[in-house]
Amino acid sequence: MKYQSIKGTRDVLPEEQKYWRYIEEKIGSVTSRFGYQRVEPPIFEETALFLRGVGETTDIVEKEMYTFIDKGKNSLTLRPEYTAGIMRLYLENGLHSLSKPVKLYSIGPVFRYERPQAGRYRQHTQFNVEALGEQEPSVDLEVMSVAWLLYAELGFSGLSFQLNSTGCPNCRPAYVEELKNFYRRHSEAICDDCKRRLERNPLRLLDCKVKSCQQISADAPVIHERLCEECADHFATLRLYLDTLGRPYRINHRLVRGLDYYTKTVFEVWVQGIGSQNAMCGGGRYDGLIEQLGGQATPGIGFGSGIERMILGMREQNIEPPKLPDPFIFVAHMGKAADLRAVELVTWFREAGLSALMAFGQRSFKSQMREANRLAVTYAVIVGEDEITANHATVKNLANGEQQAIPFDQVVAVLKQACERQRC
Repeated sequence: MKYQSIKGTRDVLPEEQKYWRYIEEKIGSVTSRFGYQRVEPPIFEETALFLRGVGETTDIVEKEMYTFIDKGKNSLTLRPEYTAGIMRLYLENGLHSLSKPVKLYSIGPVFRYERPQAGRYRQHTQFNVEALGEQEPSVDLEVMSVAWLLYAELGFSGLSFQLNSTGCPNCRPAYVEELKNFYRRHSEAICDDCKRRLERNPLRLLDCKVKSCQQISADAPVIHERLCEECADHFATLRLYLDTLGRPYRINHRLVRGLDYYTKTVFEVWVQGIGSQNAMCGGGRYDGLIEQLGGQATPGIGFGSGIERMILGMREQNIEPPKLPDPFIFVAHMGKAADLRAVELVTWFREAGLSALMAFGQRSFKSQMREANRLAVTYAVIVGEDEITANHATVKNLANGEQQAIPFDQVVAVLKQACERQRC
């Protein structure tokens, strides 16, 4: 039997690791500048957490969750999104007692049973940011700025925001009724999914990807023109901040995001010139979510960004991350006594913080040196019968061919200094 990866999953091979390391290093650098701290909730949670937090009428809950019954007859679900689990973590571990806003981020796998496509998998890795406890528009700007700075420092060009406000419990109900009445007049022309959404999740009507439904949504009532005074002021202030910073944005009345918990600001970061999937991340404000999960009323805002999507975008924009460092030292050896000395040397090098490899088995010296060149190491440390007798190693610089004899008890210090000079 020949086993293969499950549909919607993928293997990350060594040649792709330079992208992952580069992105994770940038995430660490950018988040630290904004004061965000990393947390790691479990991969699975009680199913009820997502039913209540994400919303029973969302596509995620209705169609996409990986849910199972464990041996204790508990209904558990693999994480389909981060925010609900982060809110549970925030409440359970007393983070609500910290000074506000509490700034958190995570990186880890997310699972959704959906149609696989470029940059989207049934298991993908997500970078997630949350800021909790403050409802000022300046916090919205900061969260959006984390995403902006990350993509800018990764090298993306053509960045812009897609922006909308979904209102609040004071102004949204009236808009939803107006929206439903509009779509009822077009009920025969909308797709089957939208017919279901019309009564269960009306805002998602605006987000339909079916072309005929998009033509209808172009004439639908626009929510940001029907906001209450508080939501309108919040939205206007955020736009003023973006204008002041010169951040390009477009108000997109179709942008509502796919989760029930969003209020006020919703946004995406788009990158031009990377095919039909322009959005690199999406998020928004969820001021009622923690209260809905049993905590005190606590405003919050965040976003999620798939790392696989970032890598695809980098490739489409021809952004090449720095290559991973080549091994610094290769220990070549001939003979039983030299084999023992090689094991000692490679251990000493590694304990001194140097990357070092050695040949395995009894291979010819020529074969070992071919391997050293193939691996693009900087120095070959050669140990044979002559070196054992003279109590030194022959150290060869493979870049210029120069070699020298260095006593065994000094070779680590000499190559350590060479590594520091070359910033290896």
